[in-house]
Amino acid sequence: MKRLFYLLVFLGQFTEGYSQDSVMVRRIYDQALLNGQAYENLRQLCKDIGPRLSGSAQAQMAIDWSYQKMRSYQFDKVQKQAITVPHWERGTTESAWYQTSNGTLHKVHLLALGGSIGTNGLLQAEIIEFKTLEALQSAKKEIIENKIVFLNQPMDAAQIQTFKAYGACYAIRGNGAVEAAKLGAKAVVIRSLGLPQDLHPHTGSMHYESNVQKIPAAALSTAEANDLSIELQKGKVNFFLEMDCRDFPDAPSYNVMAEIRGSSHPNQIITIGGHLDSWDTGEGAHDDGAGVIHCLEALRILKELGYQPKHTIRVVFFMNEENGNQGGQQYAQWVKSLGEEQIAALESDRGGFAPRGFGLDGPDTYLALLQSFEPLLKHYDLHIFEKGYGGVDIGPLKNSYPGIPLFGFVPDSQRYFDFHHAPSDVFENVNKRELELGAAAVASFAYLLDLNL
Repeated sequence: MKRLFYLLVFLGQFTEGYSQDSVMVRRIYDQALLNGQAYENLRQLCKDIGPRLSGSAQAQMAIDWSYQKMRSYQFDKVQKQAITVPHWERGTTESAWYQTSNGTLHKVHLLALGGSIGTNGLLQAEIIEFKTLEALQSAKKEIIENKIVFLNQPMDAAQIQTFKAYGACYAIRGNGAVEAAKLGAKAVVIRSLGLPQDLHPHTGSMHYESNVQKIPAAALSTAEANDLSIELQKGKVNFFLEMDCRDFPDAPSYNVMAEIRGSSHPNQIITIGGHLDSWDTGEGAHDDGAGVIHCLEALRILKELGYQPKHTIRVVFFMNEENGNQGGQQYAQWVKSLGEEQIAALESDRGGFAPRGFGLDGPDTYLALLQSFEPLLKHYDLHIFEKGYGGVDIGPLKNSYPGIPLFGFVPDSQRYFDFHHAPSDVFENVNKRELELGAAAVASFAYLLDLNL
C-alpha cells in the first residue's frame, strides 16, 4: 500500500511538471505567432543592410544593427567580442561565355568561388568536362594542361535528406581548384551546388594549398551546366572568363551577443546562435539571417514571458562562418579563457523553413534527454530527435569543452539548396509563418534544455 502511495505521488508530481511545461511551450508559440518580431527583424537585416560578407562595410553595419537591436530588448547583458576575420572581395561583376564548335557564342551566369584569385584580364582556353573529382584526379596531365576544367557533378536528387546530397559533391567546390591545378589547368568551373535547374549560380568557399599553383575558380548555374555538357558532346568548346576578385589583409570584426543571466547557475552558459555574415550575393536571408533571427527572437520571447532561467542563456551572432569560422573559433577560446562553464549549445543554420526537430552532436548520454522533449513538442510538428549535426559556429566548443552536447535545429531541407549561396537567397523567399514557427521551436528547446540540464 505504501509503495502504491509513493508511486501515485511521483506520477502526480511528474504530471504536474509536464503540464506546466506544456503550458509554457504553448505560451511561447502564442507569443511567436501572434506577437512575433522575427519577420520584421529579418526584413531589416536583409533589406536595410543586405549581404554581409566578412570584412565588408555591410558586415560592420550588421554588427551595429545587431548590437542596437539587442540593447533595445533590455537583456541582462549585451556585448561585442572583438575578433579578426579574412577579407576577400569579388570585385567587378564576373563575365563568362562559351563558344561552340560552330562558332556560336553563349553568355552564361557565373560566380567566383569565395577565396578565388582573379583572372588578370580575360582568360581563354578550351574547356574539358569531368563528372566527378575522382575522374579528374585519375586523368592524365597532357589532356588537361592549359585547359579549363569543368566539374559537372550534380547533387543527387534521389537523396531525401538534401544535406547528404550536398555533402556528397561538396569536394568539387572545396578541392576542385587544387586538383585541377596539379594537372596544369588554367582555371576550374564547377556546376553549382544546387538542386533546381535554373540560372542562379551558387558561390561558396574553396581553398588553395601553399605548394600548388593558384588558379581561378567559379561556379556555373545548373541550367547552363547542362547546356554546356550537351555542347561538349558535339565537339570542342572554348571558354572565356574574367574575374576581378582579390584578397585583402585580415580585418577587425565582432561577434555580437546578449544574455539572460541564470538565477542559480549564472556561470553555466547555454549558447544559442547562428552566423551573422553571409555571402555577397542575395541577402543572406536563409543563410543565415533566419538562424540569427530565430535565436534573437527566442531570447526575446523568454524575456517577454518573464522566464527566469536557472543557467545563463546567451544568444551569439557569430561572424565569419562562411569563409573561415573565425567567429566560432575565437568565441570558444574566449569563453574558455574567461573561465566560463559552457554546458550546451544550439545552432540554427539550415534556413527559415518549417521546423522538424533537433539533432545531437555529442555523447550518447544526452540522447535520452533530447528524446525526452518529444512528447512536449510533437504536437507542434517536431518529430526529429536523434543523433545528428550541431553546427559550424558551435563546433569549436568541443575542443574547449570536451563532452559538451551540441544541438542543431533541423528545419525541412527540401528547398534549402534552391537558395543556398545564390542571388535568390532574399527576404521574399522566407515564409513568415515558417520563420515564426522556427523561432518558437528554438525558444521552446532552450527553455526545456535550461530546465533539464
